[in-house]
Amino acid sequence: MLEKDIEKILISENEIKAIVERLGKELTDDFHDKFPIFLGLLKGCVPFMADLIKQLDWPLEIAFMNISSYHGGTESSGEVKIDMDLGTPVKNRHVVITEDIVDSGRTIQSVVELLKYRGAKSVSVATLMDKPEGRVLDFTPHYIGKSIPKAFVVGYGLDYQEKYRNLPYVGTLKPKIYMSEE
Repeated sequence: MLEKDIEKILISENEIKAIVERLGKELTDDFHDKFPIFLGLLKGCVPFMADLIKQLDWPLEIAFMNISSYHGGTESSGEVKIDMDLGTPVKNRHVVITEDIVDSGRTIQSVVELLKYRGAKSVSVATLMDKPEGRVLDFTPHYIGKSIPKAFVVGYGLDYQEKYRNLPYVGTLKPKIYMSEE
């Protein structure tokens, strides 16, 4: 039913699995002996984070923050809002932020700065998708699944008005879906 609204699949279910396995190996090399906190930025991170931590066979802690900058639209509003803060202390801890997509860089840069201010030993970003053409800040994630073009994407955690998160792939939404509502 949801598939009828998808214009093009950008990252298939099989490609996502391969990306997650590759990133899992990279993270294992770098953090297997550091007991890091894997911090998920809700809600879009959930499928990616769940699949990613299954690749890691060593002690880690998970935590979540609810951060928003899209507020229901198709582009970042520029206003980064913390809806639910992190309850786990990060002082002297390694933190790996797991993110579905890095777009403008505003949200992720704000969170990185906040964690560093709170005393994190290191802060790294692992993202399924990187959209460098959308960047308004100079920010590059440490672990990148795949770079994608500047397009509005949904699926595998990403949404439009809370819909499409449950698609097993990432695709572009037909413009008529969101143009009719703007």
